Amino acid sequence: MQLNTTNEEVRQKYAVLATEYRQKSWFNENILGVKRLRKSLLTRAQGRTLEVACGTGENFQYLTKTTSLTAVDLSPAMLELAKQVAQQLRLSVDFQVMQAEDLHFADASFDTVISTMSTCTFNDPVASLREMRRVCHPNGRILLIEHGHSRWSWLADYQDRHAHDHFQTAGCRWNQDPLDIVQAAGLKILASQRHFLGIFHTIEAQSG
Repeated sequence: MQLNTTNEEVRQKYAVLATEYRQKSWFNENILGVKRLRKSLLTRAQGRTLEVACGTGENFQYLTKTTSLTAVDLSPAMLELAKQVAQQLRLSVDFQVMQAEDLHFADASFDTVISTMSTCTFNDPVASLREMRRVCHPNGRILLIEHGHSRWSWLADYQDRHAHDHFQTAGCRWNQDPLDIVQAAGLKILASQRHFLGIFHTIEAQSG
């Protein structure tokens, strides 16, 4: 079953979910270890950095080696929460409302592009990753944390059975394969690891 939506539908969904997003994410972050994955991977970001689908700004605290930070998201409501985090961290961020499939930046504008837990919500994840590839310097890095099909068959079957309901609730395709999407976008995978029953992926990539 193909799960698709429009960008406007995603924007409307996150206008409702924004204030509850951190609370709903608490289990994944603290029990399943996503917070640890963010710290391990995203501290590698350096130079001119772009975060695509920045959400509520959960990654900002780990971006300690950036010389400049631009953060974009489809949802104005999520960006407002991210702005509060940036203010608390005394971090200068260029915030822009923008679709991942159509990034309004010149080629090779950034040394690092990051995105976390996001391709599952993009209307066209392959096109979005191709845009990240385009705006990242050829020698730069694209850092991703994603989730998808478990490597455990019983859990993967559960994800498949409930994929539609989960998508309707959270706008998330939780049974996709992140590595397939990254490769389809033409990115060269430099390193990848799977975590917690094979659900979560950390990926370091470069223009192929």
